[in-house]
Amino acid sequence: MEMSHHLQDEDREREERNWMRPLCLLQTLEFSQTGHLRCICECRGRRTVGKEHNPGGDVYCQFLKELIIQPGITKADLGQSREDVTMEDHPLNPNPDSRWNTYFKDNEILLQIDKDVRRLYPDMAFFQRPTEYPCQLILDPQNDYETLRRRIEQTTLKAQTVNRNRSGVTNVSSPGKALNLYPSNEYEVLPNGSEAHWEVVERILFIYAKLNPGIAYVQGMNEIVGPIYYTFATDPNSQWKEHAEADTFFCFTNLMSENRDNFIKSLDDSQCGITYKMESVYSMLKDKDLELYLKLEEQNIKPQYFTFRWLTLLLSQEFLLPDVIRIWDTLFSDEGRFNFLILVCCAMLILIRENLLAGDFTVNMRFLQDYPISDVHTILTKAKELQDNS
Repeated sequence: MEMSHHLQDEDREREERNWMRPLCLLQTLEFSQTGHLRCICECRGRRTVGKEHNPGGDVYCQFLKELIIQPGITKADLGQSREDVTMEDHPLNPNPDSRWNTYFKDNEILLQIDKDVRRLYPDMAFFQRPTEYPCQLILDPQNDYETLRRRIEQTTLKAQTVNRNRSGVTNVSSPGKALNLYPSNEYEVLPNGSEAHWEVVERILFIYAKLNPGIAYVQGMNEIVGPIYYTFATDPNSQWKEHAEADTFFCFTNLMSENRDNFIKSLDDSQCGITYKMESVYSMLKDKDLELYLKLEEQNIKPQYFTFRWLTLLLSQEFLLPDVIRIWDTLFSDEGRFNFLILVCCAMLILIRENLLAGDFTVNMRFLQDYPISDVHTILTKAKELQDNS
């Protein structure tokens, strides 16, 4: 009976944590648009957007209207005139200010985003499933906006990859097929009017790239936006789950404003760049566990061999998604935020010190690139211990 009550308490605590997590994420990664902060109100701990404020959803909707516009979309069937093809602007126009020129350049970024988001968290089916709240602005056939999925399919089918084998036989194939972008046995074909969760993530990243041309899209951003979107898209409150896309976009944008230097190669060797942060992990390790530090130095195991991925992607590739979200709960609630991430990385090394001290270069690299401990509570406890003893 006592065990039953204990399990019920654990279930209740887990349910409450899932209920509060989207709210906490919004508060820790809060955004401000045109000077208006989102109004947080109490309603069983849920958030409400004040009517007098400018809701983020409306701002995001405007981004969709302005940025996801495809010149040459095949909607002439609806009897619409082709105003996008004129004597001044057409698909062969080399002018940098041409709408068509911009469209083709955007497609290069979109192809990379598409390739990455389709394989987001392949160990779980969530991102391949249809969302309950597809974007009607995009999916409505009466609107002048095309789905990015359709845009990708049209782009890849317009070109062909030509391969010649050693016998001189020419083989012509679609780039999409060559790159395995559309494995028919892996992704369910959704009916018209539906879109998968990965398509929502793709749209978020594309909008971010358009609004931030200085950084645009860098591979790995998909791994950061994934857990944020998953948190909002699985919100127990359906009223707020409906706004998962807009909430994710603004929280991701705010997070990237703090983390973007990791993705800018020209800043790698600056004090705000990724190289400095990777070296900070070893500096802390030297202070906390000199023996282990000297062992890694002796084997010439440099921090960039493993901490680059740990730090840049906020450990999102080292653990299962629920564990990543648990780590981020602690990370985003800490005042130091990314300084605490350094502590977490150092704790991960110290927790496997016996393995590392006993292993050679090959064995230790395997430990570091495929971290063996899955209990994130142990890791966070150790990181907090290191923080308290600093």
